[in-house]
Amino acid sequence: MKWRTKSLGEIFEIARGGSPGPIDRFITEDSDGVNWIMINDATGSSKYITSTKKRIRKEGVSKSRMVYPGDFILTNSMSFGRPYIMKTSGCIHQGWLVLSKKEEEADPEFFFHLLGSDFIYSEFSKRAAGATVKNLNINLVKSVEVVLPPLSEQKRIAGILDAADGLRAKRRARPARHPLRLPPAMHL
Repeated sequence: MKWRTKSLGEIFEIARGGSPGPIDRFITEDSDGVNWIMINDATGSSKYITSTKKRIRKEGVSKSRMVYPGDFILTNSMSFGRPYIMKTSGCIHQGWLVLSKKEEEADPEFFFHLLGSDFIYSEFSKRAAGATVKNLNINLVKSVEVVLPPLSEQKRIAGILDAADGLRAKRRARPARHPLRLPPAMHL
């Protein structure tokens, strides 16, 4: 199987989030509430969103956008384009775009790296509207073309990139090493 060029719109259904308003009237502490996914639920060091700090009442769902495990969400303004893979379900507000896979030959781990790449950021940035604050919109994201390798190759590439990310994380976590300093009497 050969590598193909496809637009993100051919690979994913893409939609924007929405907010019931005013949101404070829909936030709930009830355990039967629906996860309300906010930017502070995402951390820069993780590729997954597994839980949320807040929930909304069920009647707010129709005014928002549901996302499900396996969906990607992208920030669509300010520091736009950062991808996260959903490991839980919930609702997103208008600060997010959701990309739901419609192409069976699309590996989520591969697309996490691709969507977070400098290449994709550059493509988003070139197309983004707004002089001061750049924003992504559905049509902009749909129009970006990517090269889609066969699924087995996507998995191989994602494995290599995950391993590289793991090494970088270990290096960042390691205490800084200082050069050996000899006492003054030992200098030649």
